[in-house]
Amino acid sequence: MIYAFEDFIPVVHESAFVHPQAAVTGNVIIGRDVYVGPGAAIRGDWGGIVIEDGCNVQENCTIHMFPGVVVTLETGAHIGHGAIVHGARIGANSLIVMNAVIMDNAVVGQGCIVGALCFVPTDMVIPDRKVVVGNPAKIVKDVSDDMLAWKSDGTALYQQLPSAMRASWRAVDPLREVPADRPVQSAMLRNWKDTQRQAPAMSETTRTETR
Repeated sequence: MIYAFEDFIPVVHESAFVHPQAAVTGNVIIGRDVYVGPGAAIRGDWGGIVIEDGCNVQENCTIHMFPGVVVTLETGAHIGHGAIVHGARIGANSLIVMNAVIMDNAVVGQGCIVGALCFVPTDMVIPDRKVVVGNPAKIVKDVSDDMLAWKSDGTALYQQLPSAMRASWRAVDPLREVPADRPVQSAMLRNWKDTQRQAPAMSETTRTETR
């Protein structure tokens, strides 16, 4: 649901999809092709929230701030299930993995990957293209070109999701049994570990075929 607060009404681009079970309140600006999942709480009551084009804020995420602060998710930022961003800035094309917490005045650079359950403390500044894990957060390595491409592919799926939701999402009564012609969903994206496992096998196949 979209809620006004004081003199602020959220601004949501027509190409975005905000699930009706999400709560978007007050001084919030949501750009093109943004996906906001059910259970997300995006509270622009004490400060502002800017979610730039192509971002996604997945199920049960919370975005909030101390009074007078503006939270910014730069273009293509990807906020995984259950993550919390409080008074922070997330760089373009960065991935915040499930249940991570990004605290006040923290800055996550562009093209970063912040691991699941990671705690990024107040005022931490993470340079561009770093992998960050742990509690408290620790920079462990650079984001490789392959990792960044994998992240971008995942975000691209979410950028396509708003239009797909508008085309086919609807409330229905449940079926009582599985129909024989139930479709099979394709594996459009594998997780990072499966991608890495597949890569050596693909390289070996290529070498064999070119001998």
